[in-house]
Amino acid sequence: MTLTELQEKRGRLVTEARAALEEIKKNTDEARAAELEARHDTIMADFDRVERNIKREEDQSAIEARFAARQEEERAKKRPGAEGDERAAGSETGEKAEYREVFFKFLANGASLDALDGEERKVLRAGTENIEKRIQTGGTNTAGGYTVPVELQNMLVRSMKAWGPMYDGSIVSELNTTSGNALPIPTTDDTSKTGVQGTEGTALTDDGSADAVFGQKQLEAYDFNTKFVKFSWQLAQDSIFNMETLLADLLGERLGRLANAQLTTGTGTSAPNGIVTASTLGKAAVSATAIAADEIIDLSHAVDPAYRISPKVSFMFNDLTLAAIRKLKDGQGNYLWQMGNVKEGAPGTLLGYRYVINQAMANIATGNKTILFGDLGKYWVRKVGSPVIGVLRERFWPDLGIAGLIRFDGELLDTASVKYLIQA
Repeated sequence: MTLTELQEKRGRLVTEARAALEEIKKNTDEARAAELEARHDTIMADFDRVERNIKREEDQSAIEARFAARQEEERAKKRPGAEGDERAAGSETGEKAEYREVFFKFLANGASLDALDGEERKVLRAGTENIEKRIQTGGTNTAGGYTVPVELQNMLVRSMKAWGPMYDGSIVSELNTTSGNALPIPTTDDTSKTGVQGTEGTALTDDGSADAVFGQKQLEAYDFNTKFVKFSWQLAQDSIFNMETLLADLLGERLGRLANAQLTTGTGTSAPNGIVTASTLGKAAVSATAIAADEIIDLSHAVDPAYRISPKVSFMFNDLTLAAIRKLKDGQGNYLWQMGNVKEGAPGTLLGYRYVINQAMANIATGNKTILFGDLGKYWVRKVGSPVIGVLRERFWPDLGIAGLIRFDGELLDTASVKYLIQA
């Protein structure tokens, strides 16, 4: 199924799921309602599978584009007259096509032999018969050997977890600095004070009770890293992938997951003060293993209305909690979760508010803080420079080592702005 077909199917599934929900009315009998709910869950499971397939297709297209670009670069180098081309130095026919060049051409044309001429097919067959099967120095294929082109397979399957929203400046607030010096930030909470009525001819009260009270919070720069990942020079030469680029992507994702976890549940002691840790109680659920519709409404109203009109006001929870919320209804039998419009790019909402998925948040279980609500823009992430991926060539010579570094901190500057729901 093509990417376009998958996207069209995704749109149809959204429509079918919405139709299943809307068919459930207040007078619908329980058996029929259960049947429609099961149908809705089945459609949404199919929707999630299609989403994953679309992601895989997009990743595959990106890989194939990189292969095509690399192949074109190799061909350009070997054209007569090209700079550094040995064939231009006097050989009319040029040097014999190499296995690696033919292999790239084979992959870039959808693994089709039709794209190769007779000589290139011979080179490809000879290469697959006698090719040296190298592996990473660890001695196992799972350490990297599977990426060496011994079976003409151009797809690298990467397993990864969604690392979440806390490093995203469109969800929280971010502050980029070039140095890591401690950054004190003044704070004040003046919400408990108001003006007073005056009396004609009476002097204004001057007893200090109206003075503003200030505090201070501080953003540090905590260091985190991925540890070194070593790989052999043979693997760097033999792999159909650029191992430095591939490992840099993987280490970048590791840094992303680490940063999201720290900014979500960090202790605040020699570490970022995670948004869950820094938030305050908004609602205690009656159940340890479930959430009621009214409890989500209570949580939203535990936050002052001034915060509820913020551009960054949102709910936050993990994907399993979203699955439970999808099935909740209000007192009129309407689902709290609104699917949005995939075709028009309209996001899903909960009680009319945006929600974000954060896999670092806890599942629904005894004593866990499972839902956040409030102005997430009041949580500030301090980023020192950009994440760094470094490759060492001399230290591990002839092999190579790669590692990632990152410096950041996070703090909720206004603790009244974000509240949590906690399970019993």
